Amino acid sequence: MRMNKKIAIIGGGNLGTAIAEGLVKSGFTLPGHIMVTRRNIAGLKGLEEKGILASDDNTAAVHFADLVVLAVKPFQVGDVLKAIKTDLDPKRHLLCSVITGITLSDIQGLVGTAFPAVRAMPNTAIAIQESMTCICSRNIDADQQGYVRDLFQQLGKVAVVEEKLMDAATVLGACGTAYAMRYIRANIQGGIEIGFDAATASLIAAQTVKGAAELLLQRGTHPEYEIDKVTTPKGCTIAGLNEMEHRGFSSSLIKGIAASYEKICRP
Repeated sequence: MRMNKKIAIIGGGNLGTAIAEGLVKSGFTLPGHIMVTRRNIAGLKGLEEKGILASDDNTAAVHFADLVVLAVKPFQVGDVLKAIKTDLDPKRHLLCSVITGITLSDIQGLVGTAFPAVRAMPNTAIAIQESMTCICSRNIDADQQGYVRDLFQQLGKVAVVEEKLMDAATVLGACGTAYAMRYIRANIQGGIEIGFDAATASLIAAQTVKGAAELLLQRGTHPEYEIDKVTTPKGCTIAGLNEMEHRGFSSSLIKGIAASYEKICRP
């Protein structure tokens, strides 16, 4: 059974701990089936209080686990994988990296080209189990693919993409959180200008964006379909939308996404 698989998360920072907590909270696995590592194990006290295992020994974590999640900083990947390479067994272990900018070729170049590996790109909403996670893989079978997909679905939504799209996924799904926050911030400022206090404007803006997103996710409709429902002839909605477009709202957003993509491809 998938719940019986044991998971090691190497790197107990914000992302690693969020993954561990989310998997336990969702019921995907038992607390005692996850081990998280960190040099300063005192930083994992909160996880230990929830029954999650903590260690400062990456080798012990690999021996414990079936799935090994790499959640260290990019500059640490080489040293970490070299240290545990002899303990990794391609017949038992599946490697999953959630590290920005580290490719499957980077990983397999260190542990072997035949090693089953997954690359996942979540965003910061993983902390509340609402991440958009894009995943790609190499040398994994259907059961492993299903397992990884199920795992990240406990932490939000999942899209399986080709690795060549992972940089684009970073921009749209991870940087996209900042773009959405900037829109919400501007909405709040507009709300204050037309009479609301900051707290009320923040609540209205955030919940409205959340509701709009849920309409698309639950109904599978196109944004323009939902826009048409709230735009009446000579109404205030279309007047506002047209003014935003005259000021370059859509084009500036598209150009911003393209600029981020160019930066990530050519740092």
